Amino acid sequence: MKIKNIFCAAMLALPLGAGAVHADALDDIKARGTLICGTLGTSEPFSFQDAATRTLVGYDVDICKLVADSLGVDVEYKLLAVAARIPELDSGRIDILAANLGWTPERAEQIAFSHQYYVTPQKLLVRADSDIQTIDDLVGKRVGATKGSSSEQLIQQRLPESRVIGYADSPATFLSLQQRKVDAQFASELVLVRLVNQSPESAPTRILEQSVVDEPWGLGLRKGEDALLAEVNTALEEAEASGEAAALFDKWFGEDTAYGLTRSFQIQPIAAD
Repeated sequence: MKIKNIFCAAMLALPLGAGAVHADALDDIKARGTLICGTLGTSEPFSFQDAATRTLVGYDVDICKLVADSLGVDVEYKLLAVAARIPELDSGRIDILAANLGWTPERAEQIAFSHQYYVTPQKLLVRADSDIQTIDDLVGKRVGATKGSSSEQLIQQRLPESRVIGYADSPATFLSLQQRKVDAQFASELVLVRLVNQSPESAPTRILEQSVVDEPWGLGLRKGEDALLAEVNTALEEAEASGEAAALFDKWFGEDTAYGLTRSFQIQPIAAD
């Protein structure tokens, strides 16, 4: 398993379509013998470095490996910053994104999405001593989110009168919440559960029960790569039918993990509404 780091802000300045992008990505992947998968590497339990083995592990990592196995090729992982995900895909430096990529209408105009392979409620985290009880209590207040994420877009749309502040990642946003620079943090439920578990006793936090939106996540591909998209969706459908997809969910999120979540979705096409 190969891993490469790409944390280059300069990449964002490249025009869309820069790089060696070929007419048929599926043929290129099979000729190369490797599927190049872009992932974050900093988002436990989706993709992160195992402290004991120093290897890249996680749900997104396993999903990419599942797709590569179905294609009959190896997998190579490239680590991306959140804001670099779509530019790196468009440039042709990666074949597929498995990187906490929530479906939005704006993104769907830029890239193609596979079937949903994860669905997460997007919720709000506040300090335990906060008077905030519902999302409506945040009108006109400050909300933190990961810069460039779908969470940032969604909360801006939901709270247009509030000040949404973007941070480099979830831990940075969480630190800002603890320092009272924002009144709430908006992110996926799983991210927030992890942060609550890590909250120091001196600065407890709580998640608002109300879900703002349930967000489907898909694998990202370049538009026009219909053959590759069909193969990816077939791999996901077969994993759903065989029970492999459910087993991967339980491995990373189930009752024997720190999250204790129950799978409430199936792999299926993303509903555009």
